[in-house]
Amino acid sequence: MTLAVLGLSIPNFILAALLINTFKDYLPIALWQSWEHMILPVFALATSPMAIIARLTRSTMVDVLTQDYIRTAQAKGLSPFTVVTKHALRNGLMPVVTIMGTLVAGVLTGSFVIEKIFAIPGIGRYFVEGINNRDYPVIMGTTIFYSAILLVMLFIVDVIYGFLDPRIRLHKKEGE
Repeated sequence: MTLAVLGLSIPNFILAALLINTFKDYLPIALWQSWEHMILPVFALATSPMAIIARLTRSTMVDVLTQDYIRTAQAKGLSPFTVVTKHALRNGLMPVVTIMGTLVAGVLTGSFVIEKIFAIPGIGRYFVEGINNRDYPVIMGTTIFYSAILLVMLFIVDVIYGFLDPRIRLHKKEGE
């Protein structure tokens, strides 16, 4: 949990600068030509969401494992692995799935600065250039594109809810 708090505390652009300074002799720090070029930007972008997911998963699992139905499953003689995977994890993942949709969209939209720092050719770079050049169609188009990504991610979260909890599935109305 100490690493998770540290991951939440450091903004991704500060972490990117620290990573560049630390690993400049071992890994390439600019462009997007091979998998080695992806290591530092991916780590800089993924640290904060991984920390959020780790903390949320831990806290929800601690809460779920104290519920009565978990004690009932344990009293039935189920193995601890079965209790955790079949009973606890399914209910513990609901809040995690909820936040993952916005986290994925946030990683995609929050990549503007990382793209600029690591000289990655991407939409975020065009957005920043559009702001600098006051190119309003580029700014609006990029904003709408990222809004669409957020909507798609929220839709995917709603679909995953149906798989995790059958009570949430869409039910037909009577007479249909």
